[in-house]
Amino acid sequence: MRHITYYPTGTCSQQIDITLDDNDIIQDVQFLGGCHGNLQAIGKLVRGMHRDEVIRRLQGIRCGYKNTSCPDQLTRALQQEEIQ
Repeated sequence: MRHITYYPTGTCSQQIDITLDDNDIIQDVQFLGGCHGNLQAIGKLVRGMHRDEVIRRLQGIRCGYKNTSCPDQLTRALQQEEIQ
């Protein structure tokens, strides 16, 4: 198991905590701050998905006038983990 803590920029959420298993399957996602109900739903929906599928589905989503969103920031956290 691996744990990622990511500090988003440009969104209402202040922190994203992600747990992945050894096969890059998401076991848990928790957001601190932001739209609580929506972010709980995102966490539940991506649980059990492979990291690459989450990136493919959520990358580039925007929140209103912002250039990013909490789902997009989740993909950035997952991509950062890929680079390390």
